[in-house]
Amino acid sequence: MSNSIRVLHTEWSDGWGGQEIRIINEMKVMRSRGVEVFLACRALSVIREKALQNHIKVFTLGFKGNGDLKTLLSLKKIIQKNSIDIVNTHSGKDSWVGGFAAKLAGVKFIRTRHLSNRISKSRMNFINEIADYIFTTGEKVRSDMIQYNRINKNKILSIPTGIDESVFNPRIFNREECREKFNLSDNEIAIGILAVLRKFKRHDIFIKSAKALIELYPEKKLVFLIAGDGPQKENIKNLVNEHDLFSKVRMVGHVNNAPEFLSAIDILVLCSDSKEGVPQSVMQGLFMNKPVVASNSGSINDIHNKENFQLVEKGDVDSLVNGISFYIDNFNEIDTREYMIKYFSTSVMSQKVIDTYKKILNYQ
Repeated sequence: MSNSIRVLHTEWSDGWGGQEIRIINEMKVMRSRGVEVFLACRALSVIREKALQNHIKVFTLGFKGNGDLKTLLSLKKIIQKNSIDIVNTHSGKDSWVGGFAAKLAGVKFIRTRHLSNRISKSRMNFINEIADYIFTTGEKVRSDMIQYNRINKNKILSIPTGIDESVFNPRIFNREECREKFNLSDNEIAIGILAVLRKFKRHDIFIKSAKALIELYPEKKLVFLIAGDGPQKENIKNLVNEHDLFSKVRMVGHVNNAPEFLSAIDILVLCSDSKEGVPQSVMQGLFMNKPVVASNSGSINDIHNKENFQLVEKGDVDSLVNGISFYIDNFNEIDTREYMIKYFSTSVMSQKVIDTYKKILNYQ
């Protein structure tokens, strides 16, 4: 780009899940396209460490609440000192202080809405209305904000998270080696879930489905892998033990190399009941040509083309069991990768972001 655009991202969250992963990946791909990126976040947040590992300039601030005046004024100084063109906020608390800091500094304010649960209709909740532009991670989120939150349809765009096709490529992974890393034998059918361990991901549904499937297919060697870490770790462990599944359900913890995990398993499952935009793990699985069974949550319909994966009712064990059974009974190779590259790659995502930056900055 001939004119370097400078973007400051803000994030209040201290966790590490799909939202935070998207922010870091988006910053990396935009930097590769000539955009200068910066991050403002809290001191003990995981995203701070990830940003520093990727050589992104980080500013550490308090983000103590919607009315954190100290953080707001600090952000205003950062914006002015670093000649920031756009402030892109990502969570509720940082959107208030980041949004007002952008307005006071006279620069553009973009609000990215990652979750799919509806925002309060209250007139007091006006921060999204004053944004110069809004990104959502799914079409359902976009339509809800237009309908319920008074957002101008011409200043809001759904941009699902782009997946790096060079990383999530089944051809570059040795499946046998990947299965060895997760202690999977050749005759085991591995059914996996790749998600942060939070309540809305409904690992309880996954565990109940595991028990039902083991009873349904006594002749098959089914094994269930739970990849991820988070606040529900001990509760999930307890559920596994309560259902006497400790020999069949394995908690493998956080995986640093998601494509390896996806290459190792046979079927990928997502059973969230709320809050999803377009789930990254489902997209990654489809890039890896994996059979996917996912609950009808958030904006997942954005990537469902009626043939590429099994869409099941959220919160329904029987529906999930039926979806997984379909692939157990029909173990054929699938090709979802070509469709995903065409519509959901990082290059597609980054082009939409770049075009919006130029639009709101009046770049030619």
